[in-house]
Amino acid sequence: MHDRALIDAAYERRTELSRDELAALAPHIESGLAALDRGDLRAAQPVDGAWVTDTFVKKLILLSFLIHDNRPAQSGPGRPRTFDKVPLKFEDWQESDFQKARIRVVPGAVVRHGAHVAPGAVLMPSFVNIGAYIGPGTMIDTWATVGSCAQVGARCHVSGGAGLGGVLEPIGDDPVVIEDDVFIGARSEIAEGVRVRRGAVIGMGVYLGRSTPVVDRATGEVHYGEVPENAVVVPGSRTDRHRPELSVYAAVIVKYADERTRGRTALNDLVRD
Repeated sequence: MHDRALIDAAYERRTELSRDELAALAPHIESGLAALDRGDLRAAQPVDGAWVTDTFVKKLILLSFLIHDNRPAQSGPGRPRTFDKVPLKFEDWQESDFQKARIRVVPGAVVRHGAHVAPGAVLMPSFVNIGAYIGPGTMIDTWATVGSCAQVGARCHVSGGAGLGGVLEPIGDDPVVIEDDVFIGARSEIAEGVRVRRGAVIGMGVYLGRSTPVVDRATGEVHYGEVPENAVVVPGSRTDRHRPELSVYAAVIVKYADERTRGRTALNDLVRD
């Protein structure tokens, strides 16, 4: 079983740890990574409507780089070989493992050990990093990336080429959080701990960071670091108040999702089955 106090103390002394100390830590780190992989441990959890970041997870992952050496791996005949400290999630899986997990993994999907993929998820050729969480019924579409510790809820669609930023350091920084039933359009980027609330629709090519203004077209209200529930967001701009002759990038809430919007962004159940 992973020992939080032991991991916390080791992280504080990470530059001073001896080989013997690292060897003693290894079972605790492996236990923690296995819990992440199963989804029993998460980098952030919803608590009473808010999200609480667990810094222990990032300490665990960073310490794991100290106990592992780079090793070659190959996920199948004719597939590219890798040389990395983190093994691939499906490296040793058999058909029975996939059947038990009830997930679909298309050739070209790369998932590192320590990332959780819930039942009903579909992974097209994509990349899911260590510490990430993919909720049930979610699709990660072609060439999309889910960064380290990013949290993606149930029944989401992360479209082709979209990117969810990862975070390991600084330790206290929040991960990207995508709540349930969110649609993220192609080539969008969401980073710096931005939280996209339940049911939101992010249009194609929207870029969201902590300092990106998310402007409600109807009310003029401006949000930072968070997209409201059911908001439909597209790329836009607004006048720079210091230089009125210039405009700067902004994301714009054009409306809130209705049944028509849901119909256009919903995935067919046959795709998920």
